[in-house]
Amino acid sequence: MKKVFRLFYSDLFLTSRLFAGLGCCVVLFLLAFFFPWLQIVPELTFATLSLLFFADLIMLYRTQKGVFAKRHAPERLSNSDENELGIYAENWYPFSINIGIIDEIPVQFQKRDIWFTTSLKPQQRKLISYSLRPTRRGEYEFGYIRVFVSTSLGLIRRRYNFSQGEVLPVYPSFLQMRKYELMAISNNLSELGIKKIRRLGHSLEFEQVKNYVQGDDYRTINWKATARRGALMTNAYVDEKSQQVYCVIDKSRAMKMPFEGLSLLDYAINASLVLSNVALLKEDKAGLITVAEKIGAVVPADKRPTQINKILEVLYKEKTRYLETNMELLYATIRNVIKQRSLVVFFTNFESMYALERQLPYLKRIARFHLLLVVFFENTELKRLTEEPASDVEGIYIKTIAEKLVYDKKLIVKELAKYNIQSILTTPQNLTVNTVNRYLELKARQKI
Repeated sequence: MKKVFRLFYSDLFLTSRLFAGLGCCVVLFLLAFFFPWLQIVPELTFATLSLLFFADLIMLYRTQKGVFAKRHAPERLSNSDENELGIYAENWYPFSINIGIIDEIPVQFQKRDIWFTTSLKPQQRKLISYSLRPTRRGEYEFGYIRVFVSTSLGLIRRRYNFSQGEVLPVYPSFLQMRKYELMAISNNLSELGIKKIRRLGHSLEFEQVKNYVQGDDYRTINWKATARRGALMTNAYVDEKSQQVYCVIDKSRAMKMPFEGLSLLDYAINASLVLSNVALLKEDKAGLITVAEKIGAVVPADKRPTQINKILEVLYKEKTRYLETNMELLYATIRNVIKQRSLVVFFTNFESMYALERQLPYLKRIARFHLLLVVFFENTELKRLTEEPASDVEGIYIKTIAEKLVYDKKLIVKELAKYNIQSILTTPQNLTVNTVNRYLELKARQKI
C-alpha cells in the first residue's frame, strides 16, 4: 500500500490554478476574521474547491492507462541539417484532456525547452512535429517521453512516463547529398549555385544523333541527317567516364577549428560525401583517403551502386586527430593506391605561408602524377575584423594583423598556381558548392 501511494504521489502535480484557489480561500478566511458575517463564504469556497479537487483526481486516476505516446524518429540523423522528428499522442480517456509533453532529447543538443502543449478529444490522435540540428557525428541517446495530463478543471496534472529510450547514429550530411542528387538528376543544379560550364571541345566517342536544341554547338550539326529529316539534327558525344576522383581529408589539428557549431573536418566530410555522389552520378569512380599523423581509412575508387554507402560508413567514424599531417606517408599511400591519373581533392587548411612551405614539396610530387586540387578555408572571423573600422591604436594593430593573415591566404593560392596545382579558397558554408563547381569545370575542360 505504501509503494502504491508513493507511485501515485510521484505522478501527481498540483497546478497554479489550484494554488490560486487556495490563495482565495486564505484571503476569505482573513476577511471573515474581521467580518464575522462573511464566515460561511470561505467555508463554502474551500468545500467547493475540495470537491472539485477530488473530482479532478478521480477523473484522471479512474483508469490505469489514459493516454499513449510514442516517438517517431528516422533510423539515423543527418549532421548539420534540420532533422524532422515527431511525437504521436492518443487520448484513451472518455473526455477531452489537455496535455503537455517533454521529450528527453540527447545531452549533445543542450536544450531544455522541448515542451509541447495541445488538447485531445476522446479517442483523438495527434502527431506533434519538431526538428533537431546535430553538429557532431556519433551516437545520440534519447530518453523518456513524459506526458502531463489535465482535465478542463486544470487543478492537478497526472504524469505518464513512456520508456522510449533509443540510440540514433548521426551520419555525415546525407540529406544534403540527396538534395544535390535530385538536382543533378533533374538538371537543376544551378538552383544550388552550381554553374553551367561551357565545354571546350568534346570527346571522340559518338553516342547518337538528336534534335538540335538552343545552346548546342552548331559545329556538331549533322547535315545529312538534317536533309533527310527536314529539321536540324546534331551529333551527341559521350562524356569521358570511369575517371577516378579521390577525396583526401586531412584530420589533423588544423581541421579542428569551429565554424557555426561544426568543425572544418565536418564541413570537409559533408563536401566529400556530396562530391563522391555527384562523381558517381557522372559515372566516374569515387574513392576516399583520410590522413593525420598516420593513414586512416582508404576506400579504393569504384563506381558500384554500393560505393556511396561504403564511403558514408567510413566517414561516419572519422574524428579529428591532434598531431600534424604526415605528408610523406600520404604521398607514399597515393603512389601505392592510385595507379592511374586521377583527380585528387585534398581538403586541408593553411593559416600561413609557413604552414604551406612545410607541405609544398609533397604536394608538388603528387601533382606530377595526378591532377591535384587543394581546398582550404577562409578565416571568416579575420575577414570580419578587416571590414570593421578601427577606433584606437589597438584596433589599428588588430586590423593590420588580420589584413596580413587574410593576404597570406591569397598568396597561398598564387604559390600553388606556380606549380600547376589547382586550389580553392572558400568559406565553410560555400565549400560544397565551390568544390562541385570546380569538379564539373575540370571535367568539362577535360583536364582529368
